[in-house]
Amino acid sequence: MSRGPWRLARLLTAPHRLGFFAAAAAMAVSAAWWAIALALSAAGFELPWAVPQPIAHSLAMAFSFMPLFIVGFAFTAGPRWLGLPDVPAPSLLKPVVAMGGGWALALAGFHLAAPLAAAGVALACGGWMALLLRLARLIAASPMPDTMHARGVLAAGLAGALAMALAALALALAWPDVARAAVRVAIWGFLAATFATVSHRMLPFFTASALPFVEAWRPNWLLAAMLATLGLTGLVDAAEVLWWPLPAVLHAVMAVLHASAAALMLWLAWRWGLVPSMRVRLLAMLHAAFVWLGLALVLAACSHARVAWLGDGASLGLAPVHALAIGYLGATLIAMITRVAAGHSGRPLAADNLALVLYLAVHVAAVLRVAASLRHAAGTALTLVAVAAWALGCIGWALRYGSWLGRPRADGRPG
Repeated sequence: MSRGPWRLARLLTAPHRLGFFAAAAAMAVSAAWWAIALALSAAGFELPWAVPQPIAHSLAMAFSFMPLFIVGFAFTAGPRWLGLPDVPAPSLLKPVVAMGGGWALALAGFHLAAPLAAAGVALACGGWMALLLRLARLIAASPMPDTMHARGVLAAGLAGALAMALAALALALAWPDVARAAVRVAIWGFLAATFATVSHRMLPFFTASALPFVEAWRPNWLLAAMLATLGLTGLVDAAEVLWWPLPAVLHAVMAVLHASAAALMLWLAWRWGLVPSMRVRLLAMLHAAFVWLGLALVLAACSHARVAWLGDGASLGLAPVHALAIGYLGATLIAMITRVAAGHSGRPLAADNLALVLYLAVHVAAVLRVAASLRHAAGTALTLVAVAAWALGCIGWALRYGSWLGRPRADGRPG
């Protein structure tokens, strides 16, 4: 298979090339930035922070690279879902550049001046809104009778745009709690909701394609239940940040909701073919990542139950959020984009040993970061190792698969 030279112009031959490359660059930079910042802090050298360090971290991890990956996927799979022609990648260039440039400004602003960070987030938000408008037009033009999944991605994206705009305002006005609340809404109501929508459509499809004896079961009520739970969780998490402490009865209700949702998601992981998927490595990667959604909800249920029973000091802190963000979102991201990058570069739909190592690094990061939230005494050491594992997975993926995105397809086909 001839690879050919890497050329920047090839990023404009397909939406996944443009979106994934911009996302991979942002992911690698954000992972390296955070690893360096924590390593320097542990060594006694503090970087200057114009924005509180935890807020800067959460904003970068929630908003900088994940939306760009969604762009690459949505404008590659979306037209197929909607029965429309492919979207020309050059038509997406300006909004993608605005998003990438906005986050470059934001990273600088986190250290130099909060208004600069706010301007960067606002610029990225503008680019994201332009892309959502383009997606809305595609949905309106679709001849397909069922546009549920595309509409789900759009609705989640609008929640993300609102959260991003709120974060920019919070940075400009020095409202740290509002910025933290915006991130909680984004993680549960935007990113997790988007990934759940894609999981609902693609995971049964991929499984049935590789393992025909497994039924592609995905009733509409299931997606509605997933999105309602995630959206409500984002709102309650944001309320907890803004109006802590919340009434014990609300924590009890959320504990029951999350326990029920966790049981449904863990059963669903089995129902969708977790065990038989182990025969196909790349498919197993997608299924194992989905298990983290159930585990995050288990941790959320335990946290709310402890607070309802023992008081606010009994919370599990950020353990549920990190299980969701690193475990479900991070591992699903690596598995899904590996599959898309392989398929759309004319390579076999398979994960070799290097792909598996990069993927497992993200799982290690999730386990260690959750453990750091639960074991405060060893939290710093565990967090440092977790960040190193995360950086390995992210930077390794960007270097390997980013090199594919600027080269011709290995099978010689266009795209």
